[in-house]
Amino acid sequence: MLRWTITFVIIAIIAGILGFGGIAGASAGIAKILFFVFLVLFIISLLRGSTKKV
Repeated sequence: MLRWTITFVIIAIIAGILGFGGIAGASAGIAKILFFVFLVLFIISLLRGSTKKV
């Protein structure tokens, strides 16, 4: 999921440089959402891993 976030950030940067404002904004929005979903899932997996009995 982090790979998709990085991909959309790169698309947003390239689109912004080329002057495509709508595409850049949409890509940045998608990247932001994916990044926060990644963070939530990462924190959940850390908590579940630390409470797992060995």
